Amino acid sequence: MQIHHNIAGLRAALQGDAPVAFVPTMGNLHDGHLALVTQAREAVGPTGRIVASVFVNRLQFAPHEDFDRYPRTLQRDAELLAGVGCDLVFAPDEATMYPEPQGYKVHPPVELADILEGHFRPGFFIGVCTVVAKLFNIVQPDVAVFGKKDYQQLMVIRRMVDQMALPIRILAGETRRSDTGLALSSRNGYLSDAEKQRALLLSQTLRGLIQAWQGGARDIERLEAAAMLTLRDAGWLPDYMTLRRQHDLGTPRDGEPLVALGAAKLGQTRLIDNLEA
Repeated sequence: MQIHHNIAGLRAALQGDAPVAFVPTMGNLHDGHLALVTQAREAVGPTGRIVASVFVNRLQFAPHEDFDRYPRTLQRDAELLAGVGCDLVFAPDEATMYPEPQGYKVHPPVELADILEGHFRPGFFIGVCTVVAKLFNIVQPDVAVFGKKDYQQLMVIRRMVDQMALPIRILAGETRRSDTGLALSSRNGYLSDAEKQRALLLSQTLRGLIQAWQGGARDIERLEAAAMLTLRDAGWLPDYMTLRRQHDLGTPRDGEPLVALGAAKLGQTRLIDNLEA
């Protein structure tokens, strides 16, 4: 497996006709990331090439968020990626990705990007779309794989690719969970063992939202308020707990596929999760 830190070296290594699949990450990898690499291999076959990027993108962090303490574990990440058949790792520094202030940015539509995560993290999806568009231009993949755990992000990226007519097929990877049911996340490393047990309440409460809807409850505001209260009573600081339509994150209606989404802080760690139904 090759590791490249500059754009020219990566592009030279990607010369040829073999299909390319791309898995963008911020590093500190877990089994969920590695499953995306395996999915990428399935998409392009044994002769295709798999590129994974490892880059902590400052543009998607607010000043009060954890950019400086976000774990940087490139050596371990590279070993894990090599173990699942990744061919190339692109690990640029900030000077490579942003040699000058990034004045040109991608602004996704507010009706999708300023709700939920975008409401509580203003500018987050501008940062995500800008770095992903730039990485797409650098790697020029045929296929890119994103995890469903970042459900809204996946939807935003898919819409960007469609509207900008980018020749890239976007694949969704299912959320991977620990044996206890906790959604795998790079930020889980911030949690103590006791907090990891308490963290299960997030997915349990989301499941309760879905079960209430499937049981006939239709007062969305009341259902969401009850879910928020469940977390607050357990010592969490929830941002949102909500039921939405899968295809556009709009208000659900009978007979449409649903997704329950939530974000909340447990101690000093902000966790997100979602469940489809």
